[in-house]
Amino acid sequence: MNIMQNQTRGKHLFHGLTSCEGCAMELVARTVLDILGTNTVVLTPPSCSAILTGFSRETGWHVPSFMANLEAVASYASGLRTGLEVLGKDKVNVVGYAGDGGTVDIGLQALSGAIERGHRIIYICYDNEAYMNTGIQRSGATSLGAWTTTTPGGKPTQRKDVPQMLLAQGIPYLATASTAYIDDLAKKVEKAKNTDGPSYIHVHAPCATGWRFPAHKTIDIARMAVQTGLWVLYEAVDGRLKITKEIKNFKPVEDYVKMQKRFQKATPEMIMELQRFATEGYEKLAERVENV
Repeated sequence: MNIMQNQTRGKHLFHGLTSCEGCAMELVARTVLDILGTNTVVLTPPSCSAILTGFSRETGWHVPSFMANLEAVASYASGLRTGLEVLGKDKVNVVGYAGDGGTVDIGLQALSGAIERGHRIIYICYDNEAYMNTGIQRSGATSLGAWTTTTPGGKPTQRKDVPQMLLAQGIPYLATASTAYIDDLAKKVEKAKNTDGPSYIHVHAPCATGWRFPAHKTIDIARMAVQTGLWVLYEAVDGRLKITKEIKNFKPVEDYVKMQKRFQKATPEMIMELQRFATEGYEKLAERVENV
């Protein structure tokens, strides 16, 4: 499916929302609903996505939505899925839509539990690599060397690889995606929709505000992350892994780092470590690819 040819594109989420200029989170949300349609319920935590969900009787979604607790989006989704099945409404798409803070840190226990129980939910993490909504604090997904308000000298550790953690649980469908490759994301949402069990998509979503780059560069930076190997696009169906965007000639990680002021305090050693992380990470994934 070519999402750019979809005549209903963007119509399931109101325009004129108050997300930041160049916001990747909003673009991802629009793409997800382009594929899933109106037979969908969306749950978000208090986060950047709360801008879409709104407050009281005001919301930006054209579908039913609910703001769950920050740590419990997957638990709420599990309960909603069970209730819908009791009512015979098992064709409704139940979507958890949360950032990295509410997924890889605070919400990880609930997410892991939902996967272990096998609930048919679609969980999508828009990863902007920090707690952006509350002041740009570091999260488990923050890159090595990146500035945040709680790592003013650059984060001293690598980010947490939650997709691989969840893959080890035996999740039926898992994928990574990027705002720079919307058609790839759309295809993966379609596969998640048709999965009989839990599915998880982890989307790279650069944040102009927190990463300190011009808002019109959002897609360029997302694309550069893929082209350097720092963000690998892949999917796993019943554990069988496939890289969906192969890179033949990698660009230097230093080119990616220079595009963002958040890496101004990163040392040469940190940048070298990021390069090693990208190169070895891609190679390890490529070794696991199965020809199916």
